Order: sequence, then structure tokens, then C-alpha cells
Amino acid sequence: MREHEFTIELPHAPRRLWALFQRYDLWPEFAPAVLAVEVVHPGDAAGNGLVRRVVYPLPFGRRGESFELVTNVRPNEGYDYLMLRSGLSGSLTLEHPAPNRTRLRFRERFHMTTPVLRWFEGPIYRFINRKNEASMHGASAWLDAHPDFHPELQEA
Repeated sequence: MREHEFTIELPHAPRRLWALFQRYDLWPEFAPAVLAVEVVHPGDAAGNGLVRRVVYPLPFGRRGESFELVTNVRPNEGYDYLMLRSGLSGSLTLEHPAPNRTRLRFRERFHMTTPVLRWFEGPIYRFINRKNEASMHGASAWLDAHPDFHPELQEA
């Protein structure tokens, strides 16, 4: 089993980041780990039970897809998710240390069960980790480049 966790401080209010993360149509614009997202099932009003199909790049130009179940949604604060096929689980948490500042915590757990793939688990997982971290930096850069995206969520 592999685990990855990283924390980053971003110069945006948690509510503004949350609004961006809820716009699945925009994920490919800021997340190099995402080629497309389709909401398969919307879940409840808060997003609990949402199932999303995420298409992502793999090494050597290949593509992968995952069906992710979103649970424990705390609007403007975070959620957990489970990849239904692989059992990979993770969470995203948004903390509010100061006005227009967010401490983003991202955690994932991953375990390949196919014997042949387990030989490549380390390199594959390092590739995925780099893409996930770049996606969080990309979200911040996207908000910097789009000040018109929910300006009412910026804090004074």
C-alpha cells in the first residue's frame, strides 16, 4: 500500500477554490492530471454520493479512467472519494488560515493488486502524484488568470 499526502498554501479563499472544484467542466483547463470529467450521478444536494468519471493521462501517451464516488462532503471544506474499480481512496481538505488564504491538504492511498502491475507501482504512483500536485498549483494559477470567476467569493 502506498500513501501520498501533500499540503500547500494558496492565495485564494476556500469558497472560491471550492467553487472552482465544483465546476467539473473546467478541470481540464487547470489540471494536467485530468483530460475530461463526466458526472455520472449527481448525488444529493451537497454532492454526497456523486459519481464522476475522470479520464486522465498515463505514461507513454496512454489514457486511464476512473469512476469516483464522492462522500463526506463538507461544502467549502472538503470531501473524500473512492475509486470504485481500484479501491484507491483519498481526501481533499480546505483550511482557512487567513483571509484569501487556503491551506489545501490532499491525501491518497493506493494499492495495486495485479502482480505484474505491482512491479511498476512505484513509478506509476510517482507519476500520478506529480500530476495531482501540479493540478492543485494549476487551480491557483487558473484563479489568478480569471479574476472574474466568482469575484464575490474573494475576502476583504
